[in-house]
Amino acid sequence: MSVRPTEIASPPASSTDLLDLVTRFSTEIGAMTDLGALGERIIQELCRAGATTHGALYLLDREHEYFRRAGIVGPNAESCFPATLPLAHAIPQHLSSASLMMSTAPQAALTAMQVEHSLPHVSRGRLIAFSLLGESLSHEPDQAATSSLLHALAQTATNALDTSMLLEDLHRSHLLMKRTDRLKSLETIAGGFAHEIRNPLTSIKTFIQLAPERKDDPDFIREFSRIVLDDVCRIERLIEEILDYARYMEPKLTEEDVNDIVSSCLYFIEVKADSLGIKIEKELASDLPRVMLDRQQIKQVFLNLFLNALDAMGEKGGILRVRTRKLVKAGGKPCVQIETEDTGHGIQEANLEHIFDPFFTTKHESGEHEGTGLGLTIVHQIIQEHNGEIQVKSAVGTGTTFLVNLPAILS
Repeated sequence: MSVRPTEIASPPASSTDLLDLVTRFSTEIGAMTDLGALGERIIQELCRAGATTHGALYLLDREHEYFRRAGIVGPNAESCFPATLPLAHAIPQHLSSASLMMSTAPQAALTAMQVEHSLPHVSRGRLIAFSLLGESLSHEPDQAATSSLLHALAQTATNALDTSMLLEDLHRSHLLMKRTDRLKSLETIAGGFAHEIRNPLTSIKTFIQLAPERKDDPDFIREFSRIVLDDVCRIERLIEEILDYARYMEPKLTEEDVNDIVSSCLYFIEVKADSLGIKIEKELASDLPRVMLDRQQIKQVFLNLFLNALDAMGEKGGILRVRTRKLVKAGGKPCVQIETEDTGHGIQEANLEHIFDPFFTTKHESGEHEGTGLGLTIVHQIIQEHNGEIQVKSAVGTGTTFLVNLPAILS
């Protein structure tokens, strides 16, 4: 969206005025974290200071290898300034060069855009952005003062742009690292998947080979049909869980009440818990701070933990305790802790360090209760995506406790 300059600036009357103006500008843009908003604010201030009719700021896009328009001012700016300029364009080539012999090289391009001033934003010897300003509306005779002001503001803007672009690069690198970690996990999953489906495929293949000869044997048909159906269901569950894990979905964060999500998940498992003779006890803290999270993903976490707890207790019954509480971590950062405790068979100490590994499972029953070993891997991944942490404590014959910590909104 273009912005029309609303104020014709006069050069500061003294060096003190210049310093005050630049200092105020530096303080304002130094607090801005959004690169798009920063670009808009910089070109607005430059156009105001230069009393220009229109202007544009272009940022270096290293990924696509061009300069993209990041901010414009003036009613005709859209038509004057293209959305992108290639690295080889005459203007950035000129502004990147220290050679004064090239000073007239981009004149035709500048004229086409009705540009009177071109200001480079150079950091560590590289052109990271540049600002183009249109015709001045001011007839101020002291052009040297205006030029000094523009260059001072441009240098201040360069520092802010450089910092913001470095932070954006850091964020992009962080996302890339997470994707890389996921791909490494998928290598393990691919190998595990091949191993896991070999047995069910073998039984299905055996049934198909023997069926023509044993088609008149009702016991054979009945028993093998049951086995094949269980194996097909297992393969289907494996495929669904692998797709859930492989599909990279960055959390869509909204402000949520964790107690509300926990209660909703417990409601869904009440019928199954009753059928198994399992009592549900919940202690939900009333002073719980709200949390920024993806509601559906966190529901997937809690449902997985609750259902695992029910499976661990089985038909012998037991107690599922779910507690929420507010914690303050080191540095004074608040977080919300969700504790899930069962009175099931527990997990051997040697297995505890592997329970979040892909395809590691302690469920070895046949049929629908057999574990795929991906549920807790997905839980761990979701918690990490929310900048949280998950811990487990267990004792054989006593039960298992999972502790999920999620960062709370600062009040």
